[in-house]
Amino acid sequence: MSHADDHAGTRRDFLYYATAGAGAVAAGAAGWTLVNQMNPSADVQALSSIYVDISGVEQGTQLTVKWRGKPVFIRRRTQEEIDAARGVALDELIDPSAENANKPGADASDENRTLDEAGEWLVMMGVCTHLGCVPLGNGAGEFGGWFCPCHGSHYDTAGRIRKGPAPRNLDVPIAQFTDETTILLG
Repeated sequence: MSHADDHAGTRRDFLYYATAGAGAVAAGAAGWTLVNQMNPSADVQALSSIYVDISGVEQGTQLTVKWRGKPVFIRRRTQEEIDAARGVALDELIDPSAENANKPGADASDENRTLDEAGEWLVMMGVCTHLGCVPLGNGAGEFGGWFCPCHGSHYDTAGRIRKGPAPRNLDVPIAQFTDETTILLG
């Protein structure tokens, strides 16, 4: 074996390693581009959580905001509405689950559906669980809560399904108070 043959092997090895390295870098760059394009866009990330000012919501009224493309009902209930909701026995309910993202697995008692301990604030997705219609509020329906006129679903003052084709209570999204007049959704 001559000195030239030994030197040629070293060049060949270098070319193999350089080619493999360049291929690995190119594959990594292509792979990163494919994975990164699956991330949510900036406008979607901006709407993933919103602050809602509730300082102007009087007792017995409701504020509707749009969050993640869907309506959210924020209701400040009266003492009569709270008493009506807390007076319902759980065995009378169609859906025994709270459907509350803040309290997973909880039962559908009024205390497990409200945002505060007193039960004054109720935050729910404004989408009927039957076919996705938007129920009418402000005491509509047979139970003084919400009514979906499209198919006849009646919800009580805690947003629980009481009559009609809807299979579940209105969903309660992740929400919390950040101060006395602001709720953070998401």
